[in-house]
Amino acid sequence: MASGKEIRGKIKSVENTKKITKAMEMVAASKMRKAQERMRSGRPYADKVRNITAHLAQATPEYKHPFMVTPAVPTKRVGLLVVTTDKGLCGGLNTNVLRQVTGKLRELEAEGNHVEVVAIGNKGLGFLSRIGAKVVAQAVQLGDKPQLDQLVGPVKVLIKPYFEGQFDAVYLCYTRFLNTMKQEPVIEQLLPLPDHHLAQSEEEKQAHSWDYIYEPDAQTVIDDLMVRYVEALVYQAVLENLASEQSARMVAMKAATDNAGTLIGELKLVYNKTRQAAITKELSEIVAGAAAV
Repeated sequence: MASGKEIRGKIKSVENTKKITKAMEMVAASKMRKAQERMRSGRPYADKVRNITAHLAQATPEYKHPFMVTPAVPTKRVGLLVVTTDKGLCGGLNTNVLRQVTGKLRELEAEGNHVEVVAIGNKGLGFLSRIGAKVVAQAVQLGDKPQLDQLVGPVKVLIKPYFEGQFDAVYLCYTRFLNTMKQEPVIEQLLPLPDHHLAQSEEEKQAHSWDYIYEPDAQTVIDDLMVRYVEALVYQAVLENLASEQSARMVAMKAATDNAGTLIGELKLVYNKTRQAAITKELSEIVAGAAAV
């Protein structure tokens, strides 16, 4: 059995750890609220771009943007855009999405596709490098307030070749924020844009039923809008992932704090038993000595 001094040292160590995890939990809770506000504030822009793009695409049926159609000649090249966190201590958030990415990589390679990956976040970059995936671009250290201009360069590495017909499809992998206690890893087809992406409800059709004057022409406007829309989708995925990260970190740190409290209680019980055993032994020795005298 460990001595009382050793047990006191362990209790002190766990108490210090508990203070750290509690502080990290409170910091994550504060950042989580800000991340959720940032995520929600980004949605109106993406919805507005989507509605305008959908209306323009329907208004000019004679022109189909490459982002909306599957390439006529398969190239057996596929792009993956993987969004993870820069930091750890957020439970199984990155593990869950990277597990799905690994499965998707195996599936695509089994079909004979050559996969090129863009990594957003340190954790994903490190993992993809370790498994030997071909990482063609990266964006790390985005911070708590990611900006769209930090993502434009890496995203264009996949968007431009698809526009030129060099890719068959591009997939977006990230963690979708559902609520504070639940986050869902998803892999969505980014390009070609699925039909539901540009589908409009009856209310949206009425709200965006006006005619446009194009300058210089409809094709140029739609081309630019499509790129902006795809960039908005990626940016929104990064914001969703950030909100998921802070929520998962808060939950993980709360669990660590609770576990530390439980461990401290167990160690104090062991310490009291050890101390009581030492006192009982000393009393026995005193009584035995007095009886001998």
